[in-house]
Amino acid sequence: MREDEIRQLIRILEEHEGIGEIEVAFSRFGARKVRVARRAQNAGEVVHVQAGPPARPAAAEPAYEGAAESSGYHAIKAPMVGTFYRAPSPDSDPYVSEGARVSPGTILCIIEAMKLMNEIECDVAGTVREILVENGQAIEFGQPLFLIDRE
Repeated sequence: MREDEIRQLIRILEEHEGIGEIEVAFSRFGARKVRVARRAQNAGEVVHVQAGPPARPAAAEPAYEGAAESSGYHAIKAPMVGTFYRAPSPDSDPYVSEGARVSPGTILCIIEAMKLMNEIECDVAGTVREILVENGQAIEFGQPLFLIDRE
């Protein structure tokens, strides 16, 4: 974070009495998360307001680490951070369902990242055994999305 950005945050704290705290966190991929804590109107207590999902401790490993590899299936992992969608639009059928046969190049889902819709393609031939995330769920880089039983 640059010095001018830090000074701007300090100015915001000074100019707005209702803000008690600003926290800026950076991921190892360069993403920035800002958390603002407001002062409650009574007794000077601080009420936390969070932008985005709650932060995990840096030392904690994701719950999905190693889960896909131990299953014996091929995992299709998220190539980016974003929001997972199973279909091209809310009123469309999903690209694939569990039990569907897929081949290299088959579109499996969309990941929305920074208002861009990115189609995620399968890289192996096989059968979709499990869809590991829910439609509309926020996902992380490297998170397994699908388990494919290779042919």
